[in-house]
Amino acid sequence: VQLVESGGGSVQTGGSLRLTCAVSGDAGSQYCIVWFRQAPAKEREAVAGLLSSGATWVAPSMEGRFTISRDGASNSVYLQMNSLKPDDTAMYYCAGSPHCAGLKTYHYVYWGQGTQVTVS
Repeated sequence: VQLVESGGGSVQTGGSLRLTCAVSGDAGSQYCIVWFRQAPAKEREAVAGLLSSGATWVAPSMEGRFTISRDGASNSVYLQMNSLKPDDTAMYYCAGSPHCAGLKTYHYVYWGQGTQVTVS
């Protein structure tokens, strides 16, 4: 299973970005895909998740600003981020697991290389 993130960049406060996680290999729609982020000197935290059932989860602090979705045709998972704030500055990673066991980093076996988001 390979995960490749793209779509990061630099934006001003209030701007928007859409991150893409391209999923390839043996991972199908049954996989649990979660977006994490890690800011300098902070722990990696879950931002939004797409469960194998199709249900979605967004961290309470980001509800209303972030949405997660999947394109079944391309097997890509998107993180739409609106009303961005400087506190959203971080490296964003997507992670996958055949089992939706939780939202901690150790629940996920497959990781992308990350894409940087900078909000100023």
